[in-house]
Amino acid sequence: MGPQKLYMEQLMAALAEHLNDNFLHATVSKKRRGGIPDRVKIRPVCIKGENCFQTAVSDGKKEFHKNYRKEDLLQQIEVWLREDYKQIQMDAAGVSLQALVNKKGKAAVRLRENGLFKEAPAAQHNRQKHYLLEEGVPVPFLVDLGVMTSEGRIVKEHYRKFRQINRFLEFVEDVLPALEKGREITIVDFGCGKSYLTFAMYYYLHVKRGYDVRMTGLDLKQDVIEMCSALAEKYGYDKLTFQTGDIASYEGADSVDMVVTLHACDTATDYALQKAVQWKADVILSVPCCQHELNGQIASELMQPVLKYGLVKERMAALLTDAFRGNLLEEQGYQVQLMEFIDMEHTPKNILIRAVRKRSAKKEPNRQLSECMAAWNVKPLLDELLNGRAR
Repeated sequence: MGPQKLYMEQLMAALAEHLNDNFLHATVSKKRRGGIPDRVKIRPVCIKGENCFQTAVSDGKKEFHKNYRKEDLLQQIEVWLREDYKQIQMDAAGVSLQALVNKKGKAAVRLRENGLFKEAPAAQHNRQKHYLLEEGVPVPFLVDLGVMTSEGRIVKEHYRKFRQINRFLEFVEDVLPALEKGREITIVDFGCGKSYLTFAMYYYLHVKRGYDVRMTGLDLKQDVIEMCSALAEKYGYDKLTFQTGDIASYEGADSVDMVVTLHACDTATDYALQKAVQWKADVILSVPCCQHELNGQIASELMQPVLKYGLVKERMAALLTDAFRGNLLEEQGYQVQLMEFIDMEHTPKNILIRAVRKRSAKKEPNRQLSECMAAWNVKPLLDELLNGRAR
């Protein structure tokens, strides 16, 4: 029997079925990008009488371990297979499962039990997807913002917004280990707009996960800020406030743990990233918008056959802008990933920059990055803001 084509949720169901007392070991491998271990090994462990799982990675000299409960491990494996690795091999008593996952989250799976190849557990293709904010459960702010009905049904024309909100919360969930739960967490959302995601973050972190969070949403539109402030007061969200103001001149906090900036136009994103670095924020989540800055600078004689097409030049400039932003944050001691926020069919502005500050963060200039920017004849604003290099 050849490998079966399964969706990610079906693969996770198959893995969940065999993460039990018969589990022996597993290996996640075939990395998609540099800067991460070649593989992650997983084995069962018993902690205070509870069956848990331990991961092991090596930097070539030392081996580092981390313990997980089953549910937490499954969530982590799904993140790895979506973003970092292509393959998982799992062995349990009498069972062997091997899966190769493509960029779209579909897996080719081979499952062998007692020496015979069998079909993996088949979750229905059309079953309801599990969202962090569930369908059928009314969420007050989603009702008032028109995304849900009072019965919790998703309004058809806003279903993409509902999916976008949940997708963003998945990114938030992934960075929770970087946020200390035993104290108040300060979050600033730059360019919050109508604040769908601001309310979603506060609701998810404070109401559903029990974090003590103080959040501020900042935007230029006074009428929008007044509406959002009224809603926050209505729900009793006393630590969720909204202010009218400009990102570059914002001085409303001395210390911030997490900075969010979604679709801040052009260089407004750079000012938000600068603020985050100055605050030594533990987490940055940024979905840039309207990257016009480098489009007027980019020039390369070697690449002229590509750049002579205006549309291609515009898209190249946008991609380079975000790539340089990621590298500049890495220089400042952040672990950075550029990830797909939502499907390209929904919006072309779908790159999310996720940056988590390393515990031993220190500034490490990247000579290769400087040479790359020079080769494209560009001087990004963020480079000037963070490093003082003249434009």
